[in-house]
Amino acid sequence: MQYNKTVHIGENVWIGAGTIIVPGVTIGKNSVIGAGSVVVKDIPDNVVAVGNPCRVLRKIGEHDHEFFYKNEKIDWENL
Repeated sequence: MQYNKTVHIGENVWIGAGTIIVPGVTIGKNSVIGAGSVVVKDIPDNVVAVGNPCRVLRKIGEHDHEFFYKNEKIDWENL
């Protein structure tokens, strides 16, 4: 294993506590890495990935965005 490789983490990525990311891995935008996971290969955009070794559990879709923002109030006056 080459330890001087860079790790690329995309925008809006959530990485759980205790996660280990090996050198040379890329984590795509808008992804979630579960706590305690060991990331040994590239993770694509918009997925939930967990485990040892880290595997894609499912994709994050429009339904997830609707669920996440369902309680957000829109301030129509200040848009």
